[in-house]
Amino acid sequence: MSEFETDLFVIGAGSGGVRAARIAAGHGAKAMIAEEFRIGGTCVIRGCVPKKLYVYASRFADDFADAAAFGWRLPQKPEFDWRKLVAAKEAEISRLSGIYEANLRKAGVEVFEERAEVLGPNEVRLTRSGRDVRTRHILVATGGAPVFQPAIPGLEHAISSNEIFDLATFPKRLVVVGGGYIAVEFASVFARLGAKVTQVFRADNVLRGFDEAMRDGLRDAMAHAGVEFRTGALPTAIEKTADGLLITLSDGGTIEADQILIATGRKPHTQGLGLEKAGVALDKAGAVKVDARGGSNVASIHAVGDVTNHINLTPIAIREGHLLADRLFGGGAQEVDYNFIPTAVFTTPEIGTVGLTEAEAREKFRCVDIYQTSFRPMKATLTGGAERVIMKIIVDGDSDRVLGVHVLGEDSGEMVQLLAISLKLGAKKADFDATMALHPSAAEELVTLRNRTARYIRDAA
Repeated sequence: MSEFETDLFVIGAGSGGVRAARIAAGHGAKAMIAEEFRIGGTCVIRGCVPKKLYVYASRFADDFADAAAFGWRLPQKPEFDWRKLVAAKEAEISRLSGIYEANLRKAGVEVFEERAEVLGPNEVRLTRSGRDVRTRHILVATGGAPVFQPAIPGLEHAISSNEIFDLATFPKRLVVVGGGYIAVEFASVFARLGAKVTQVFRADNVLRGFDEAMRDGLRDAMAHAGVEFRTGALPTAIEKTADGLLITLSDGGTIEADQILIATGRKPHTQGLGLEKAGVALDKAGAVKVDARGGSNVASIHAVGDVTNHINLTPIAIREGHLLADRLFGGGAQEVDYNFIPTAVFTTPEIGTVGLTEAEAREKFRCVDIYQTSFRPMKATLTGGAERVIMKIIVDGDSDRVLGVHVLGEDSGEMVQLLAISLKLGAKKADFDATMALHPSAAEELVTLRNRTARYIRDAA
C-alpha cells in the first residue's frame, strides 16, 4: 500500500483550490479538499459575485432617473428594499456554492467542510474530526482576509467587506475608509442605493496604481454622484453614540454615520495553518513565497491565488490552480503568463484596464505616444447627464505596439476583456486604425482615435 492516502490535499475551496482539485482528479490523481467556511471562496461568497449583483442593483437608480427623457412615465417614485436584495443575493451565492460542491464530487474529489491545518510536508489535520491525512502534495489556496488598519479606539464598531453584504438594516450614512478598488466600489454602490457616503483616505486621489486619467475621471464622477471625499485623513477613533457612530479624523474633523466600512486592504490568510512549522517560507505580509510554478521552498507544498499576494484576481487563481495540477499530475510544463491581464473596477462609471499605465510605459520605454479622448456618451444627449467617457491608448512610439488601453465608462470591463486579446497578440496602433468601426457605439472611438495627444521621449542620458 502507498504511504499516502491521497495525491493532492487542497486547503481552501475557493476559485483556485477548486480548479486545482478538479483538474488533478481529471488526470487520475486522488484529490481531497477542505473548506472551513463555505465552498466557493471569497469570489463567490463575499467578493466578486455578490458585489457585482449589488452593482447591478445600484445602477437602477440612474435608469429610473433617465427613463423620463426617453418617454417613460413612472406612476410613483421607485422604492428600494435592502432586505430583498440581501435575500436574493444569498439565494444566488448558495446556488453557486452548491454547484461548486457538486462539480467537485462529480469529478471524484473528496470534500471536507471543516478546517485543515498543515502538520508537516506531507501531512494535514482536519481539526473538527481530528483526522490526520498523509498526502503526496499539499496545495494552500486559502485566499486573503480584510485588514483593519489603522488600529484605533472603537475599531470593534467598524465592519469589513465581509459583513457589508449582510447588514440587517441599510446604512443611511456610510463612511468608507480607503481609496482602493474595494473602497470605491462600495462607495459607488451605496451612494446610488441612497446612502450618504463619505470616503476617507490618506492619499490625495483614489485608486493608487491606476492610470491618472482614470483616477481623475472616476473621482469627478463619484463626486457628482454625491460621494464626499475627505482626503489626507484617516480615522483616529470611533465612538458609539445614541444616534449611530461618531468618527474622529486625523485632520481634527468628525463625521456622524450609521456604519463605517474599513476597506484599507487584505492580507494572505495563512495565520494558524501550521505552515511555519512545516518549514514553508512566508514573506513579511504572511504570504506564501512561491516560484513561477507555484512551488514553495518545501517541495511537496504549493500555493496559488491571493494567499501568495501576487496578483489578487480570481482568474489568476483559477489559471494558477489549473496549470499547477497539469504540471503535478498531467505532465504539463506551461507557466502562467502574467502579461496583459485585463481587470475592471465596478464603480459607476466602471473602469476597464489592460496593459501598462502611462507612468509605467514612460518608465520602461524610450518613446511613448498617448492617444486620449473624452466625450459625452450618446445616452446622455437625451438625459442631459454630465457623465463622460474617457479612453486612453498607450503606444510604444518606436515599434507602434499598443502597450495599454484604459477606459472609463459604461461596459468598459466588457470592452477591455476583448481588447486584452488584441494586446496579447501584439497589436499595433496601425491595426487599431485599420479596424472597421461599429457605429453607433462608444467602443468605435478605440479604432477611430487617430490624433496623437502627447509624445514623451526619454533622454538616453
